[in-house]
Amino acid sequence: MIQTMVDVFVSGFQNPSAWGIFLALAFGAAWLAPFAPWVLRLPTTALRATLALLGVFVSSAILTWAAISFVQVSLQTWYGQALAHFWDQETLMSWLLLAAAPQILITGLVQEAAKLLPPLVLMRWHRPQGARLALIVGAVSGAGFGIFEGQWALNMIFASGWSWGTVQLGGFQALLGFWERFFAIAFHIGASAIAVYGLFRGRWWQFYLLAAFLHAFVNYSVVLLGTGYLTTLQIEIWVAVVALITVGIALWLRWRPERGPAAETAMEADGE
Repeated sequence: MIQTMVDVFVSGFQNPSAWGIFLALAFGAAWLAPFAPWVLRLPTTALRATLALLGVFVSSAILTWAAISFVQVSLQTWYGQALAHFWDQETLMSWLLLAAAPQILITGLVQEAAKLLPPLVLMRWHRPQGARLALIVGAVSGAGFGIFEGQWALNMIFASGWSWGTVQLGGFQALLGFWERFFAIAFHIGASAIAVYGLFRGRWWQFYLLAAFLHAFVNYSVVLLGTGYLTTLQIEIWVAVVALITVGIALWLRWRPERGPAAETAMEADGE
């Protein structure tokens, strides 16, 4: 299993493609822009603020990918082995919709926890003046991993031989991989923003679980696809709708007027 975990981690850096990296960055920038991260005032200087956000961005990407490779993969493997020990294959398949739920939930719990750590470290070092500013830090953390995972997925698409000829042959179906990454990056940004907002408000576990369950809800679509309950196109619509709802909630929290003693200071720091 150790070799499998190492292989998963290494795969994130294989098959580099300029187009894959460019598209992932473009998708991330498009979804991150409405959060206006450039107005953030964390440390005292613009340079230090930029470096702080860059640190959150990069560390979230590497840390979350490492968590997937070495924590998520091992937990899901052990869970699968436990199921195989107690249930035969026929029984497992008949109860797959229920049996797969905990394994899918592991993905949300592990990834959302990993994306939460860089903002937590930064907030220990310099607490943002207002929940909205903390939310922006969360959005940056989500963008870091979302873009990294996005370039990994897009690079695999290009490595498989994708071209415009593929679109001519397959039509819209040939573009579904790009559609999925566009909204997957959006989801990561929105979910992390919500989780860090809750962390600032002192309700970290409620918001963390909300983000984790939303994450699992998105990923559960894979089970529905495998069992034939939904088609590939329906799955992509599922992902897009959940991503839009998640980002919508995060943006509502981002732009609604803050109340309380920190509101005036936060608004000043926010450039309003």
